[in-house]
Amino acid sequence: MTKSQTPISNETIETLLNRRSIRAFKPNPVPEQTVATLETVAQHAASSEYLQDWSAIRVKDQVIKRTVAEIGNQAYIAQAPLLYVFVADEHRNAAIAARKGIDPHSDQFTLNSSYRFSQAQNDAVLALHAMETAAYSLGLGAVILGSILNDPARLVELLHLPEFTYPVLGLALGEPDQAPSLKPRMDRSAQFFDDSYPANDKGDTPEIPGTFDLDAFDKKVSEYYDLRDTKRPVDAFSDQIAAKSTDSKVIAKRFEPVAKAQGFRFDR
Repeated sequence: MTKSQTPISNETIETLLNRRSIRAFKPNPVPEQTVATLETVAQHAASSEYLQDWSAIRVKDQVIKRTVAEIGNQAYIAQAPLLYVFVADEHRNAAIAARKGIDPHSDQFTLNSSYRFSQAQNDAVLALHAMETAAYSLGLGAVILGSILNDPARLVELLHLPEFTYPVLGLALGEPDQAPSLKPRMDRSAQFFDDSYPANDKGDTPEIPGTFDLDAFDKKVSEYYDLRDTKRPVDAFSDQIAAKSTDSKVIAKRFEPVAKAQGFRFDR
């Protein structure tokens, strides 16, 4: 890496470059002043068209926590001192629109469209990421929980999510009780391009863009997992991708049925 390619360092950049998922937490509760700070930071994340169309449910009840852990099939979720479920939320905006004479169940209403559903999800993710980064800057650890979507219908029922809402991601936070090494990232040339996506595909077969050395990265990823847990060997990166590319279990996790039951429409 040349000098011009070496990242500039400051406290914010170091926080971001050193982020790692923390799945073991000390039992110490997170101070309420810290909680208020994290929630305020999340509220200041970017929001599409200023709709602020997301909400976050802080799960405090231990019974509910354990159920979320069951849904995610990850026991450590129930042990997290601080747990949030971020939600795409057009319910609040529907209520605001109704006060202005808009019928949320009419064809005139568009906050339940596929575009708004997508943007509300984006807003929720941006807010979650802001909270996660703030947590790391304060010495806490965190892990993002996509596993809560293993059973979105059960989660909707568990959290009493109303019409025009949908769960997006969970976030578990607390004082770290582990110090995992940094997970490798692929070369920047495989993800950052100038002006357009590299047109190097051969016929119907996609080619890996950039100057990405997949074999070298496979070795690096394998070494990372070997060092993390010698008793649980993990496939190389390319083997993981290949396995996920034919994972039929993903098909069963369709979001449309639950999202439609929540009032969202994907025909417009």
